[in-house]
Amino acid sequence: MLNQFLWVILPYLVTVIFIGGHLYRFHYDQLGWTARSSEFLEKNGLKWGSLMFHWGIIMVFFGHVAGLLVPVQVYRALGINDHLYHMAAVWGGGVAGILTCCGILTLLLRRVRSVRVRRTSRISDFLAVFFLAAVIIFGLTATFTNAGGAAEFDYRETINPWVRGVLTFHPNAELMNSVPIPFKIHILATFALGAIWPFTRLVHVFSLPLSYLNRSYVLYRKRGNKTPL
Repeated sequence: MLNQFLWVILPYLVTVIFIGGHLYRFHYDQLGWTARSSEFLEKNGLKWGSLMFHWGIIMVFFGHVAGLLVPVQVYRALGINDHLYHMAAVWGGGVAGILTCCGILTLLLRRVRSVRVRRTSRISDFLAVFFLAAVIIFGLTATFTNAGGAAEFDYRETINPWVRGVLTFHPNAELMNSVPIPFKIHILATFALGAIWPFTRLVHVFSLPLSYLNRSYVLYRKRGNKTPL
């Protein structure tokens, strides 16, 4: 029953909260739909933390798409053997994960240590950074413990088909039985992040400034000096 709840029911509960929460937030709290930038309060930590985090998370995102949604048979058909794939996943994913982890820890430390940033932060701000850090740290832990283990676990035969099953509404909880604990914690932390996402500043991810493409230029003219009468 626990496996059925965690790997069959919970993904859809989180999906409903994620989509419903965004619709609710957009309908009732459009003025709060913002990243609530705190750059004017503290710049150095934000500059480096945000830079590392955003570039790292972009690489992590596309790495997960390539790893989770593309079946292993496709890579083998392209001539990419298992050893080459796992080397790329460990080294490429490891570098991206470390970069993202350094970025999010810098942002978390900034939010805690900077008095002005801390006093202007909401509970949701701390929750967002905390769960992002948890997802990233457990993901790195799963990757490196798996790479350093005597018998390497191939998530492409278990987690990947389970994810595709969830997306096609045919989830199979039995596929997760043999998954190591670090991977399970990483996935559950991702579920927790998805559940709180709509109620935090993370909603700004879905804000695209498309209106700026056809917006008129703002003209600044220097006011001429006038001789006083």
